[in-house]
Amino acid sequence: MSSTEVGKAAIDLSQVAGLSSADRRQLAELLDTGVDPGTDLLAAIDADLAAKVLRSVPATTGVRLLAALAAPHAAEILRHLDDDRRDGLLGAMPADRARVLRGLLSWPEDSVAAHMQPDVLTVSPTATVAQAVDQIRAHALERPNDSAGAYVYVVEADKVLLGAVRLRNLVLTAADRPVADLVDDVVTVLPLSDAEDAAMILFDHRLDELPVIDTEGRLLGILTEDDAVEIVEEEATEDAERQGGSEPLDVPYLRASPWLLWRKRIVWLLVLFAAEAYTGTVLRAFEEEMEAVVALAFFIPLLIGTGGNTGTQITTTLVRAMGTGQIRFRDVPAIVTKEMSTGALIAIAMAAAAMVRAWTLGVGPEVTLTVCLTVAAIVMWASLVSSVLPLALKKVKVDPAVVSAPMIATIVDGTGLMIYFWIAHLTLPQLAGL
Repeated sequence: MSSTEVGKAAIDLSQVAGLSSADRRQLAELLDTGVDPGTDLLAAIDADLAAKVLRSVPATTGVRLLAALAAPHAAEILRHLDDDRRDGLLGAMPADRARVLRGLLSWPEDSVAAHMQPDVLTVSPTATVAQAVDQIRAHALERPNDSAGAYVYVVEADKVLLGAVRLRNLVLTAADRPVADLVDDVVTVLPLSDAEDAAMILFDHRLDELPVIDTEGRLLGILTEDDAVEIVEEEATEDAERQGGSEPLDVPYLRASPWLLWRKRIVWLLVLFAAEAYTGTVLRAFEEEMEAVVALAFFIPLLIGTGGNTGTQITTTLVRAMGTGQIRFRDVPAIVTKEMSTGALIAIAMAAAAMVRAWTLGVGPEVTLTVCLTVAAIVMWASLVSSVLPLALKKVKVDPAVVSAPMIATIVDGTGLMIYFWIAHLTLPQLAGL
């Protein structure tokens, strides 16, 4: 089947009942921008929509569309298909391509092995530079669509990795020199390593590629820089959604149904609803204090909002820093020191703002003092909680993004009210007998 025929099959998808209007609109817009439906279509859309496309075309067309993709991308799309459709497509592929994709699909989705490029250019350590260059040239002629990597990997007969040689060094070295003389040591990861952790290793060491080896040192594939960027971007998106108190969407927003959005959001909202109940319990416990000094109630929204906002800022910063590998659990003392120092400066500024607000409301000096001290105390408390909790959860293998901004705000709300009324008891003579 020609590329034109594949294109016609893709265009006909706009009439398929299984696609939503948003799906059809996205495909039409891509085709209008000049995307080649025979080679670039699946690469230009997300995996979920790509899977819908593959469900809607004949297996031969699906195989041709997948052939234009790198193996990890093709495997990601195949994961979105049911077993029967996936097996049908794999069965219609050339045996070598099917074997590679089945291998990638056999690894857990969050492992680095599921994202690696398994087809790696290798040479023997006994080869000369001239022989290695000839091998590279033959590989390029055989697979012209493959992108050239930065290295050629040196392996023994059983594929045990010895190291790597930069292609640039091969070109600049005498033709009769053994490849073994040019081998550099490489950083490696095991196949079941977390994909995000592997991506951060690649970035931390400023590598172009990261070899993946098994427990016996055999080369299985490489994680490329492009794939690492994609992994980190996907994880950052999921973290941002979790910080907002919602489970990550696995489809673009415009294609998400109200039912899907409900399922992604309702659990967290119910959890936060239940957690917020203790704020009401705290208010009920201090009902007599508020009746004795009504002005205390004026500042409750201000105080709990200040604590929540402080915690949200810190949590967002730390989750992002953890995601990029800048901080680890061993850095907790330094983080607490930094955030408490910053919190002290913020507390002074916020207390001054609270004093102005209390003055504009016309409350007495005792209540003003109570509010100013409480603002400072809540800022310091929120700084402490928010600087420790995300890293502590990371230590016990819980995704720190789960400690979302709404959860931090909920924790600080109730405890902040207790701080408020405790300080009020210390500063207001009207509460001495309560």
